[in-house]
Amino acid sequence: MSRQRHSPVRPFWFCACCVRPWPCADAKAELVADYSEEPKLLGVDMADCLTEAGRDLAELYWTAPDPVEMYGRFLGWIKEALAVSRHRREGHFNWF
Repeated sequence: MSRQRHSPVRPFWFCACCVRPWPCADAKAELVADYSEEPKLLGVDMADCLTEAGRDLAELYWTAPDPVEMYGRFLGWIKEALAVSRHRREGHFNWF
């Protein structure tokens, strides 16, 4: 039995699994794990998603999405998530 991944449903950009705005918290965790070998590519790919989502959502609704909200949603979380992931791999959070 395979579990459903937290992937985007386009052009609406909600999560296929939990129906929250994508990337949801679980999608972010999956993405960090997926890009663990090449973490810099996560930012590049999420920047592409930001561009595509902005275009898709602007075509769906009367007003374009808020750029500050979109930045936070697609890119604003990456630096901290990668730092936490790196610290966990290096054993800095062994007490959890």
